[in-house]
Amino acid sequence: MINERRRARRAALQALFEVDQTSHSPQEALAGRLQEEEVLEESADLAAGLVQGVLANKRAIDERIASAATTWPLHQMAPTDRIALEIGVYEMCMTPDTPVAVAINEAVELAKTFGGEHSGALVNAVLRGISERSAAHSPA
Repeated sequence: MINERRRARRAALQALFEVDQTSHSPQEALAGRLQEEEVLEESADLAAGLVQGVLANKRAIDERIASAATTWPLHQMAPTDRIALEIGVYEMCMTPDTPVAVAINEAVELAKTFGGEHSGALVNAVLRGISERSAAHSPA
């Protein structure tokens, strides 16, 4: 059984994928995915925040991913893997209410659900690298 926050994250990934692959607006894409995933109203805010946050911070997020995934350039990644990473980086680095371990775990689960055989491992490795770099540069 999928918990509500995971269901909201799934809807956000699907909406971001739709926006990435079509000319649909983020609002239009998210509305459809929220209905399809049967996300409860109280969890819809999480999905909307993820979609808006990733899109508003896409450049900074993608720069972090690119610096950590040097052997796998962004333009060569499967879109679902890249979007799972973008959600993970956004939650990990830009939403203080989400613990780093939760952000990584949830992004890995998204990658396993929507990506290929090695997607979970890729997302895990990249996000752990970003997390370690962030921790190394944080004041003690």
